Amino acid sequence: MKILVTGGAGYIGTTLVPRLLNLGHHVTIIDSFIFQNDSALFSFATHPNLTIIRGDARNEDLIKTHLKTTDLIIPLACLVGAPMCKIDPIGAKTINHDAIQLILKHRSSNQPIIFPTTNSGYGVGIDGIYCTEESALNPVSLYGQLKVDIEKQLLDAKNTITLRLATVFGVSPRMRMDLLVNDFTYRAVKDRCVTLFEAHFKRNYISVSDVALAFEHTITQFDTMKNHPYNVGLSDANLSKLELCTLIKTIVPDFTIQESSIGKDPDQRNYIVSNDKIEATGYKPQVSLKQGIEELVKLYQFIKINPYANV
Repeated sequence: MKILVTGGAGYIGTTLVPRLLNLGHHVTIIDSFIFQNDSALFSFATHPNLTIIRGDARNEDLIKTHLKTTDLIIPLACLVGAPMCKIDPIGAKTINHDAIQLILKHRSSNQPIIFPTTNSGYGVGIDGIYCTEESALNPVSLYGQLKVDIEKQLLDAKNTITLRLATVFGVSPRMRMDLLVNDFTYRAVKDRCVTLFEAHFKRNYISVSDVALAFEHTITQFDTMKNHPYNVGLSDANLSKLELCTLIKTIVPDFTIQESSIGKDPDQRNYIVSNDKIEATGYKPQVSLKQGIEELVKLYQFIKINPYANV
């Protein structure tokens, strides 16, 4: 197929796109490279089935032009996370929301969309109760609100699949170290300590390579899965921040974990998630949380500073 991937030079995109190319697809990336992430494409930039466009996903003429020759759309262009959206709320709305509306405006009804949203839309869950795709959505941040709103529009428009991603972790050509697992592991390796606010807050986790696997899976199973949202996470990784750090400590033994009763987590998400729905379709993650942490520890032996955070 001819696949259009906006934001294809980002954290997920640089893991997903090479896999799509290896499967024989023709991929067009549209990316603004605002994070100076062009080097992340070096390992596959010369692939004969890849086209790279330096452009903005909010450019209506650009999107309209490339949709004319596209069989499948994967909109990855996004300002990711509550902190970044709080810093740039206008950018968040125009990229995370309005740019997706542009795609809906100009795509034909037979052009499928696979869209990564977030399970942060569940906001604050009920203790001991798993959030399913039928659970109420109560986002607590602008990031979550925008994702929840545009997800509804996509599902109402039909011929779409939305993937409610857990907190992503792991090594990618375009590395991010502001994600929770990546950040805490970096602190363990470099600082040997971390101070946790509201350490009991729970969330779910998934590796970036398993996110790419989820996209592959939904492409092959699109007709049977379409018009539904799916939680995508590790079913054995609904962990609190303290539990996560305790796991990291088994790999980095001299990691000191401190809890503070003073202070507030800027992201107030707290929930556990069921991934039964996508697993029932045959999807099975391949990378455990422990394995992902071990890979990050190896990577961080070579990284001296932290230039990869989005904020």
